[in-house]
Amino acid sequence: MGGSANVSYNKLWKLLIDRNWKKKDLMRETSLSSAVIAKMSKSMPVHLDTLVKICKALSCDLSDIVDVKISSGPVQESSPNFKAPLAQDGKED
Repeated sequence: MGGSANVSYNKLWKLLIDRNWKKKDLMRETSLSSAVIAKMSKSMPVHLDTLVKICKALSCDLSDIVDVKISSGPVQESSPNFKAPLAQDGKED
């Protein structure tokens, strides 16, 4: 497989500080539970819908609130989701 992902919400926490928001303000504006905020505080992944709610509340893009780092690992060509990269002429190798 392609390795595991590490999620960081440090950009979100900095954005909240810059806007003088507390986590409670974020919860109020997004109707997110304290459990979801706790997961994010522990750098655990959350649903994309959650991130979209946050982006709407803060009028920002996904890249403004989250970083995803994929740990390196070999990609197996036998994977059912594997797609060969396109050659420069637009055709698969």
